[in-house]
Amino acid sequence: MNLAIGDLSRQTGVKIPTIRYYEQIGLLPSPVRTEGQQRRYGSAEVRRLNFIRHARELGFEVDAIRQLLGLADDPNRCCGEAHEITKAHLDEVKDKIARLTALRDELETMVACDNRRVSECRIIEVLADHGQCQHAQH
Repeated sequence: MNLAIGDLSRQTGVKIPTIRYYEQIGLLPSPVRTEGQQRRYGSAEVRRLNFIRHARELGFEVDAIRQLLGLADDPNRCCGEAHEITKAHLDEVKDKIARLTALRDELETMVACDNRRVSECRIIEVLADHGQCQHAQH
């Protein structure tokens, strides 16, 4: 396999500037270059870029992806570290879901006002006084 960056982009669904960014920050190794300085990628880079894309789709941060890639590069290691990284991410996702659920509940309460006068509008009351909110954090 000898892909140009545009072909790699099409095959993986990752935009060209993002591929260059991943190279710049070290998630993707610098590719082989032709005499004309065009980047060329092989199947290993396709697999690695698919790994990175999928990890990003699952919401992993760049540092976690870097750690997971390091683990993937050493297949004989115990996967306990990968488990810990993923568990920490799962805990963050659960916290975010709880905050978003509280936010949704608050917004549903706010829009339940009966559209009378602004002086009686729940939306205006809550926005003017955070103490009127059902939840302290959102």
